[in-house]
Amino acid sequence: MITANTFQHSNSAKQIDSFRNFIWNFYAQHQRPFAWRNVEDPYLVVVSEIMLQQTQTYRVEPKFDAFIAAFPDFQSLADASQRDVLSAWQGLGYNRRGMFLHKIAQKVVAEFDGTLPSDPEILVSFPGIGKATAASICAFAFNRPTVFIETNIRTVFIHSFFKDRDDVHDNELIPLIQQVLDQGNPREWYYALMDYGVYLKKMLPNPSRKSRHHTKQSKFEGSDRQIRGMIVRLLADHGAVTKKKLFSTIDRDAERVEKIAQQLITEGLISIDGNKFFM
Repeated sequence: MITANTFQHSNSAKQIDSFRNFIWNFYAQHQRPFAWRNVEDPYLVVVSEIMLQQTQTYRVEPKFDAFIAAFPDFQSLADASQRDVLSAWQGLGYNRRGMFLHKIAQKVVAEFDGTLPSDPEILVSFPGIGKATAASICAFAFNRPTVFIETNIRTVFIHSFFKDRDDVHDNELIPLIQQVLDQGNPREWYYALMDYGVYLKKMLPNPSRKSRHHTKQSKFEGSDRQIRGMIVRLLADHGAVTKKKLFSTIDRDAERVEKIAQQLITEGLISIDGNKFFM
């Protein structure tokens, strides 16, 4: 296999073709079918990309289908209430993403006549969309040759070019990703890279640990994240509850629950009126 050093000093077409052929051959035999792949509707791509942030595909698949059934396009999502959106979002975690997706739809409808912009420089101005997500949306929705990195792509390039390193920075990977990018078919090229990355993670012991950006996810049980999710789920189900009901239903330290509820209010996920929390 070619190395990072080889690419840095001799960017031959033969070496690039060798890596591409390997990835394409793997993809031909092991590609994963998903409802959000090879679609013409950018809306489906946006929903999937926001859902896939920090959530594995096996959890996203059933929620994606149900969400699209409830909100089939930007207009229907924009018109929905935040409570309905977050109710449909339950089970995915990180509820701010559901709120961001709702606001994205509203921005597309209000400012772009319902048509998603194909320019990543515009997309980064949308709620919840950073540079990597903007680039991935453009690659998958519009087949534009943008450059981005995510966990599975990171795994592929570290495994392929930095086998003997344990502190690889993304800044070292981006130039390689750009060099080997299939300019004619970036959409499927990224599908192929991600599918190979998933395969590597099954075959190798925690390959992500070789990245300088690797952090071990904190325990969910008993965490603030868990309590946040419990509060949002309760209000999504009931619309409004008294403080007494909130504290009795979420059997945790009341001061901690109230502090987390106040954070959710600040973020715009829930509201308060008198002694009632509501959505």
